[in-house]
Amino acid sequence: MAPGSRPDLFALRRRPLRERWLDLGFQRAVVALAAVVGLLLLGILLTVVGGAREAITSFGLSFLTTSNWDPVGGQYGAFTAIYGTLITSLLALLIAVPLGVGTAIFLTESFIPLRIRQVLGLMVELLAAIPSVVLGLWAIFVMEPFLRPLLVDLHRFLGWLPFFSTEPQGPGIAPAVLILVVMVLPIITAISRDSLQQVPLSLRQAAYGIGATRWGAILQVILPAGLSGITGGVMLALGRAMGETMAVTMIIGNSTNFTWSLLAPGNTISSMLANQFGEADGLQVSALMYAALVLMVLTLVVNLMAQQVVRRLSLKV
Repeated sequence: MAPGSRPDLFALRRRPLRERWLDLGFQRAVVALAAVVGLLLLGILLTVVGGAREAITSFGLSFLTTSNWDPVGGQYGAFTAIYGTLITSLLALLIAVPLGVGTAIFLTESFIPLRIRQVLGLMVELLAAIPSVVLGLWAIFVMEPFLRPLLVDLHRFLGWLPFFSTEPQGPGIAPAVLILVVMVLPIITAISRDSLQQVPLSLRQAAYGIGATRWGAILQVILPAGLSGITGGVMLALGRAMGETMAVTMIIGNSTNFTWSLLAPGNTISSMLANQFGEADGLQVSALMYAALVLMVLTLVVNLMAQQVVRRLSLKV
């Protein structure tokens, strides 16, 4: 920056004492608030670790690989809940990511008039405002009965596969996956739409200028330019899916018996905590705290992965 430019003049000018104290106070307030957030997170982690210490001592890492949850016998294993948490979240993303990104492309490109796009975008955002308990009730009384014939046909034709080996009778892992799709779809769509809208117009014009088709420009220029934001939205949706409680609790069946089948009742860590924590005592409380610690670690890993992926993609863009 050349001498005499505005930034230099601003830095070198004689600032009033009041302005300097205001800047210093704002800086210290921001640092203090950031420290409070970090201390709060550390306090939550220490509380969970302290509550889980008895279960960690009693079961060790076998708690993560066994599925026997027996409060009467004092034997606990969270593999069923861990499997349910991971399989429901990952399958929900597998369905929601193409739908969400595709919807974002549809809303940002001029396939339909602007007014219709604005209305559709508003409807997608309103979907995120529906309480999870309402979505859970809708899943129980509308979605699951409507989908049960399709799930029965899946069992009939693909029952030889372990993932469809159980005849559906009602709540199960598959309906929980679909309700998670409904819950994370607005997040992916909204963030993807914002990322695509931030792509400079010059990139689009340059792509069209060298003869690219509309879909060629979308797939080879626009999507790669907004990929870092889209990836961040997907990771945020994954964290939401892993921690969702009420709607999943109402539709997954809350069974502690392990099965590979997606058509059978299952469990997640969040659902298990919501169902059992109020009536638990003794070693069961510690086991539930251990499960909560596992969920915190999984969520932390997802966030760290999201930061690394977004950072690398941002550098490429």
